[in-house]
Amino acid sequence: MATASLQTSSAEQIISLLTEAGKTIVTAESCTGGMIGAALTDIPGSSAAYFGGYITYANAAKSRMIQVPARLIHDYGAVSNQVARAMADGARNTAHADYAVAVTGIAGPAGGSEKKPVGLVYVAVSSELATLVIEHRFGDLGRAEIRQLSVAAALDVVLQVLTSTDDDDR
Repeated sequence: MATASLQTSSAEQIISLLTEAGKTIVTAESCTGGMIGAALTDIPGSSAAYFGGYITYANAAKSRMIQVPARLIHDYGAVSNQVARAMADGARNTAHADYAVAVTGIAGPAGGSEKKPVGLVYVAVSSELATLVIEHRFGDLGRAEIRQLSVAAALDVVLQVLTSTDDDDR
């Protein structure tokens, strides 16, 4: 329950900051399957700032919908820093939004390996200034918990990016 209230608080702040600035955000989600978009659209008035989202669960969807080069997926795997970055940049460019947040990871219970264990998640936030990618290793906490933690982590990174760029604009 605490995670849900933190997500609501973060989502409210994100929508408020973006609306005040007249900016938009788009989501590109793999392992979270639309949960970040749901958290943002739970906020009344979010349509002023939330452009929409891409649920790119399949590798082909990443390539077709948000122009992630198939070569990146082949070379680094769908769960990688490189693909998370390409997802965020591709979503932002495809949607013509000011910001994008992307998440790709292994929620389990299967799919993990020694190099890429269950609970490995990459969160990327793209803006015109830069794209930030953060790796999380939540551990094998169960599919639902990993997905919830991924949403919370994504909202947190978006908030950090928005407040750091907001300070620079003043």
